[in-house]
Amino acid sequence: MRRVLIVDDEENIRLVLRTLLRRHGYEVEAAASGEAALPLVESFGPDVVLADVRMPKMGGLDLLATLRAKGHDATVIVMSAYGNLDQAIEAMKAGAYDYIQKPFKNDEIVLALKKAEERESLRRENRALREEIRKENRFEDILAKSGKMQDIFRTITKISDYKTTVLVTGESGVGKELVARAVHRRSGRRGPFVAVNCGAIPENLLESELFGHKKGAFTDAIHDRHGLFEDADTGTLFLDEIGELPLGLQVKLLRVLEDEMIRRLGETKDIKVDVRIIAATHRDLLAETKAGRFREDLFYRLNVLLIHVPPLRDRREDIPLLIDYFVSRNNTRLRSHIVGVDSEARRLLFEYGWPGNVRELENTVERAMVLSEGDQIVVTDLPERIREAQDPVQMQLATGELSVKKTTRIIEEILIRRALQKTNGNRTRAAELLEISHRALLYKIKDYKVTDL
Repeated sequence: MRRVLIVDDEENIRLVLRTLLRRHGYEVEAAASGEAALPLVESFGPDVVLADVRMPKMGGLDLLATLRAKGHDATVIVMSAYGNLDQAIEAMKAGAYDYIQKPFKNDEIVLALKKAEERESLRRENRALREEIRKENRFEDILAKSGKMQDIFRTITKISDYKTTVLVTGESGVGKELVARAVHRRSGRRGPFVAVNCGAIPENLLESELFGHKKGAFTDAIHDRHGLFEDADTGTLFLDEIGELPLGLQVKLLRVLEDEMIRRLGETKDIKVDVRIIAATHRDLLAETKAGRFREDLFYRLNVLLIHVPPLRDRREDIPLLIDYFVSRNNTRLRSHIVGVDSEARRLLFEYGWPGNVRELENTVERAMVLSEGDQIVVTDLPERIREAQDPVQMQLATGELSVKKTTRIIEEILIRRALQKTNGNRTRAAELLEISHRALLYKIKDYKVTDL
């Protein structure tokens, strides 16, 4: 952080700042306008840009916006002789690190530069530390350190070299495709990884998509076409949402798994394929077989090696790691400069239930970064559903309330509601679960006005 570019249309300001900063050991260049500063940014490569807000044509905020649009990450400090709070807020929203009002004291400039240097040093240390943590907890494209995910990594390592069919289960958004890709990459198979979502393609087109067709096989078949099985030859075919596969196609898939032969639509001869099948679903396929919606023989043929990816709420130790990764990745993609998440926002993200799992967390972090007005994600940047999902006890403690009596009432009401929900409103059974008398439960239901069950 030793290179400083001064951008000001007043020559005496440029001279004063150049002399001051060189005396403190900085390398300094100066420009009389925002337009003149742009080529200097490229050639000089400043760590810090000190820019006046009001200049002809391109002012300091316009220069800042141009630098960010071009992907330059120099720290920008703006100066103005017409300073007011609104202008300072506007500068910070635009990504300026600091705002200095003219006339300034020399110490203000030096202190601002030292603060910027300390912040940048901390950011670099944090980035290096996070990168080291990511390396330690990365398995192919999967980032996790929880024991459950480490078990999955060990399973992938064991099974990758075999051609055996793999079934990956788990809720939507947990990363089933990432697991499938990891199995493929560790397998050493020469062919490609080909993915298809069985629920995203109309039933009348899915058979042609999987097995291909001969010219004239149906109205729109104007030429011969390979299917995905042939595309994945010597590689891996990932059948996502296999539970959506129509029963007719389930029969044909079972035949491929048993014989390793496919037949294009309109053809009379079979084609040999060397494909490893990895299927995934968020459904309970065993329940689907009992309901007659999924073939039992296909289920057992797919369920040779099972990998269940747990929901994010069951592996919360992965959440901080994923938050930092998404912030770092989005900073590059969005050209933003978010240094992290403040402690309270991080706590809310950690405690939230994440029904949409990793995908929901990723989208939430990106949204918060776009809305953030500073260099950190704070509670007000988070969606309302997360802010309102705070645990009542934690909310009570966050207010500074230390009353045992008040906190006990909160806990007691939560337990009563949960007991009644678990017993479908049966108060006798709920009283037994709570280990209190039926009469006491009735009194507390009235006291807490528990009616919305």
